[in-house]
Amino acid sequence: MAGNSDPLTPRAKLAVTAGKAVAAASRAAGRGSGSVIGGRVALKLDPDLLARLAQNLDVTLVSATNGKTTTTRLIAEALGAAGEVVSNALGANMPAGITSALAGGSDAKFGVIEVDEKYLAGVARDTDPKCIALLNLSRDQLDRAAETRMLAENWREGLAGSKAVVVANADDPLVVWAASSSPNVIWVAAGQMWKDDAWSCPSCGGVMQRPGDDWFCGECGFRRPTPSWALSGDHVLDPHGSAWPIHLQLPGRANKANAASSAAVAAVFGVPPQVALERMYRVQAVAGRYDVVQFMQRDLRLLLAKNPAGWLETFSLIDPPPTPVILSVNARGADGTDTSWLWDVDYTRLSGHPIFVVGDRKLDLAVRLEVANQHFQVCDNLDQAVQLAPPGRIEVIANYTAFQDLRRRVGN
Repeated sequence: MAGNSDPLTPRAKLAVTAGKAVAAASRAAGRGSGSVIGGRVALKLDPDLLARLAQNLDVTLVSATNGKTTTTRLIAEALGAAGEVVSNALGANMPAGITSALAGGSDAKFGVIEVDEKYLAGVARDTDPKCIALLNLSRDQLDRAAETRMLAENWREGLAGSKAVVVANADDPLVVWAASSSPNVIWVAAGQMWKDDAWSCPSCGGVMQRPGDDWFCGECGFRRPTPSWALSGDHVLDPHGSAWPIHLQLPGRANKANAASSAAVAAVFGVPPQVALERMYRVQAVAGRYDVVQFMQRDLRLLLAKNPAGWLETFSLIDPPPTPVILSVNARGADGTDTSWLWDVDYTRLSGHPIFVVGDRKLDLAVRLEVANQHFQVCDNLDQAVQLAPPGRIEVIANYTAFQDLRRRVGN
């Protein structure tokens, strides 16, 4: 918990200094931010460094398949009303990147940390968080995290008996099952567009019933908990029944849901919903996502979608036809090398849009679009796709490494 004593031993201080030096060298060599390599070096020198850096902070951990980078930004912005915040804002969300981020925030009161789903239990053990936000779980990177229920099991075991206040999405059965082992849960009705990973009960394997927005297992009685916070249209409903307007510069229903969860987290730290939501308006883009950039005399809006749930949400916020759409998919290590998830995405939602396909796996995507009866052109690169696109703003949707490639090309 927050205090004034210096938690860092001489060894820890050496580890922090060495990590920063390596990170600076990596940046100077043009190899990215250096946060991951810097964190790795620091943890090698002091394996307990993450715990030491966290012990003077009120820590919030944010984990999910989709939306964790954005929600981390929104929570960090909201908590800024109550004190200085340190956060891994660039999304380096494994222990090395998290250690690197915390090492840069010596005067901070709050730590708001995005955590990769597979590392949540371990990072929670090290950082003794005051709050943990769990947004959703769905299929992603099929070659390394094929089984969503195993991830939920991992969360459930890791959070059992945790002292943290867990803010969890009541509409995702996998999240509810994972969070139910915690003694102190605040349920948020944040919604769930993608339901295809939760048709069987995570508790007993029975078939889930889904009448309207409700859900329950007809066999064991596992059911949706009653939420105390809810997203309702353009408002957040708090536990007292008051409705607070959401004004965001970020588009789409998914970001309103992220704002609702963020408001519930902020309230744990005494920041009222009105203050929290007003501060969230400041967030315009998150690590390039949702940015509108000028490229070859055209406006391009950059949208990240890494898995079926993410693509479904993204299709709901693009401009209507005949807005041109460029799709880019890679299958490198950071994306997961298995592209079979493309068959889980409903590409018929792009009907009426002129579609241009780029990226390492453009032919995989082309086959999928062909089966979905979509009209598209395969292009060699972004430049060619932009040249061929009809007038108007272009929506560019890409998965993780394809998104980084595009940002480099447009100088964003």
